[in-house]
Amino acid sequence: MSQTQNKPIVLITGASSGFGKACAKKYNLAGYPVILVARRLEKLTALAASLNSAYPIHIAKLDVTNKSEIKEFVKNLPDRFKKVGVLVNNAGLAVGSAPIHETIEDDFERMIDTNIKGLVNMSRQIAPIMVANNSGHIVNIGSIAGSWPYPGGNVYGGTKAFVQQFSRGLRADLLGKNIRVTNIEPGMAETEFSNVRFKGDGTKADNVYAGVKPLVADDIAETVFFATSMPAHANINSLEVMPTCQAWGALAVAR
Repeated sequence: MSQTQNKPIVLITGASSGFGKACAKKYNLAGYPVILVARRLEKLTALAASLNSAYPIHIAKLDVTNKSEIKEFVKNLPDRFKKVGVLVNNAGLAVGSAPIHETIEDDFERMIDTNIKGLVNMSRQIAPIMVANNSGHIVNIGSIAGSWPYPGGNVYGGTKAFVQQFSRGLRADLLGKNIRVTNIEPGMAETEFSNVRFKGDGTKADNVYAGVKPLVADDIAETVFFATSMPAHANINSLEVMPTCQAWGALAVAR
């Protein structure tokens, strides 16, 4: 049996950029078979072409906000890739930063559909595979916003608080099934995140990181890989990661 055959199949959502892309590179470099999904097939194709083809790679266009699309995707996985051993629920986003009384409803619907419904529906389809195999690891990408609120983070923070609690619920549900669950909670990280949040306004996005040294995608990929590389009897429940330049601020008081 080859080294690759000994390694679990890793499914990464939102793999076309940011944390997901970095995770894809990390797992491929380490010899894992990977399934990479995202909405932007052209970026997935380019990513796959840059990876080591000595290890199995499967890519698919997938919108995690579409429940029926998720079901069809899982149902039609090639036989070689059906026994998913690690699920990295990475697909997620923030849109807008306005206070709740000024938010655009479509923006927070998009966050709820992606960050909550997409993660739940993907987990629902993959968990039975892991239960049948009596083995697996679900890694959810949360955020420090799930624990620490800030102005304009209203719905986004609420979705990541859901991810935190849902991860805990999965641990309770899957006890005795030999399946691990980890919630990774990044702080400030420079990826496409702010560009998406500010709807392509590069100046606003750049201002978020001006004068600081934030986390980068590779830092989170290393963290995810570390969590899944722990001995099978050890589960990292949650792991909060901030850049050294970031910390919890003082409580605000309006006078």
